[in-house]
Amino acid sequence: MAKAHSEKQALLRCADGTIKQKNLLTGTEVWTVPGRGHRPLAIPTQDDSPVDHSRHGHYCAFCHFRYFETPPEKARVIFDEDTGWKTLEHVPASQLYSTTAEFRRIPNLFEIVSYNYWNLNYGHVPSAEDSQRMARYLADPAGFEHVMRVVRARLAASGLSAEELADMPDGALLPHATGFFSGGHDVIIAKNHYIPDAENKSQLASSGTLSADAHFQYMQFTAQTMQDLYQLNEHVKYVACFQNWLKPAGASFDHLHKQAVAIDETPVQIEAELERLRIDREIYDGIISLAATRKLLLAQNEHAVALAGIGHRFPSIAIWPLGPAYNPWEATPEQMRGVSDLVHAMHAATGAEVPCNEEWYHRPPSVASPMRWRLLIKWRISTLAGFEGGTRIYLNTINPWQVRDRVLPKLYELREAGLIAPMQLGDECRITPKDLR
Repeated sequence: MAKAHSEKQALLRCADGTIKQKNLLTGTEVWTVPGRGHRPLAIPTQDDSPVDHSRHGHYCAFCHFRYFETPPEKARVIFDEDTGWKTLEHVPASQLYSTTAEFRRIPNLFEIVSYNYWNLNYGHVPSAEDSQRMARYLADPAGFEHVMRVVRARLAASGLSAEELADMPDGALLPHATGFFSGGHDVIIAKNHYIPDAENKSQLASSGTLSADAHFQYMQFTAQTMQDLYQLNEHVKYVACFQNWLKPAGASFDHLHKQAVAIDETPVQIEAELERLRIDREIYDGIISLAATRKLLLAQNEHAVALAGIGHRFPSIAIWPLGPAYNPWEATPEQMRGVSDLVHAMHAATGAEVPCNEEWYHRPPSVASPMRWRLLIKWRISTLAGFEGGTRIYLNTINPWQVRDRVLPKLYELREAGLIAPMQLGDECRITPKDLR
């Protein structure tokens, strides 16, 4: 009875039309007040000026003709018409333009958790393999020049003058490159800045404009990156994985990329979820039941389900893998493809013009609890203000049913046009808690 009451209280419609939500995993309380949900999703200041196609591949530092402006890549995914998709690791600087990367994994130039953090707090140093890779890269004259160029750029950004940099010998610059080969913050970058044949600068290449096949490669490459970062050292407790799309969502570049960051603590949100899961082993069943009974299911395939998110600070879509719990890098290709197809479809339905965060939540490998991997797509279309700060009650301008009503018609259009993978939509979905086992 208590459990049923908890699920009922998680989504309430008041007499005046106010929707009150409570996140069953975090306890976050959210209100949607009548009349505040009719704003357009897109930021109205998008740039509709023409694309200069003569600058193709040069629009920003993440573009594919500017490889030498980012740190040495760790791996790339390429596509060949004859052999298909392939991953290449540790491409030498002299061969960076021998192939075109559909996706690249590089160290973040401005890390959230830096190599120095790991080195000074835990004595972390490059492994023998990392040291050998660094030595090989620097032995190539093109590689040495690449590394020096990026080191100087980072030091200049930190405040060093051109004169100070000119006075620094190579021996003083080289230690600043160690983190490029043994750091714990990576970026996974897609090839295109704009969609092919884009006419104006608002036609950015987003997750939803990728093909379903390419998006699967993007997802799988990201999961492999997470697995690798867990091997950085024994002090890594969690690898945060996320995607910031457009500047209002925190992106430095309006160029599609994900980030993975190794940290030495279990995040507060993950700890809270683990505690709730310890108390109620069926908490995930409750979330799925709530979404199903309140008609908030958006899409489903054999391996995952997408639903309008409940109890989030921003309008959200949640994608839940089905079957027994597993972490991203443990997914079979079929499982990852199923999850990827739904994530891709939700981005496509949201639209490339909408700022959003894609957040991955997963079980820390050191924890035995059956915490489930899931992904959230959050539409960053409002700004938190004083009311939220003073009450910890968040005003979400669009309630879960409004999310459903905005997304579902677009999903039907995309499916009809063959722009997303086959899947069940809306009332076609037949999901029960048993599908989580």
